[in-house]
Amino acid sequence: MTNMSTRKRVLVTGGAGFLGSHLCERLLSRGDEVICVDNYFTGARDNILHLLANPRFEVIRHDICFPLYLEVDEIFNLACPASPIHYQFDPVQTVKTSVHGAINVLGLAKRVKAKIFQASTSEVYGDPAVHPQQESYWGNVNPIGPRACYDEGKRCAETLFFDYHRQYGVNIRVVRIFNTYGPRMNPQDGRVVSNFIVQALQDKPITIYGDGSQTRSFCYVDDLIEGFIKLMDAPDTVTGPVNIGNPGEFTIRQLAEIVIEMTGSRSEIVQMPLPQDDPLQRRPDITKARELLDWQPTIPLRQGLERTIDYFKTLVA
Repeated sequence: MTNMSTRKRVLVTGGAGFLGSHLCERLLSRGDEVICVDNYFTGARDNILHLLANPRFEVIRHDICFPLYLEVDEIFNLACPASPIHYQFDPVQTVKTSVHGAINVLGLAKRVKAKIFQASTSEVYGDPAVHPQQESYWGNVNPIGPRACYDEGKRCAETLFFDYHRQYGVNIRVVRIFNTYGPRMNPQDGRVVSNFIVQALQDKPITIYGDGSQTRSFCYVDDLIEGFIKLMDAPDTVTGPVNIGNPGEFTIRQLAEIVIEMTGSRSEIVQMPLPQDDPLQRRPDITKARELLDWQPTIPLRQGLERTIDYFKTLVA
């Protein structure tokens, strides 16, 4: 527990979301004061109910498309819908959240001289022509496709972060998140891990898109949050972007088969048409994270899936 003179006051936007709630929990556990900001579009109050009794935790219902006026030492900007179902529901608002939101939190950081962290995404690489993906790769993104609201919104947010850093000297950190899973995922968010687990627990058909040969790399949420903390606490010369993800690579069909086995499900695998611009392969090169942050994932897929399945069992009858 830190004393009051050294305690940090930390703002987490999107703090009631899947990742945000785990981050708030982690920051509180080390003694920080945490201000959670969320408009509850994809976040849920249930995710942070267990934190409300903590006197160092505060919640504000707010949309970061509008300015914030607070006094804080650090800012973690996680606010943005991150699953295709949610970010394609209102694509214009998705772009606004990424771009206007970045301008607003960067303006706050500039005013109060706070260190600021941007949760970017592996989607900035698009459907990559380079494998695995290094941070130096500029990506292969369709700027007018159905995923562009998220992909290009996040790319523009990165641009803004680095321009605020160069022009105004704002102390920034940028992380590129690869597929993450774990407890508190929204069972209706359409992401592959939550989809498969919910379908398997209900003995419904497991729907894969295409033939299931496309690959993803799955990082358990605790590992990801540890990467966040290490990047934020790194020397100021380490601005990023830094890939944070698990370099273990699995096909979508392999994941479906593992989930069926681990749940003891009677589900069958059913193929559906592949969505437009769906990346065919995704795997992080985490050399920078290892060298600069001394970080690498420690929780293997089966162990993380076991914990995630146990969580979904409490939600799915």
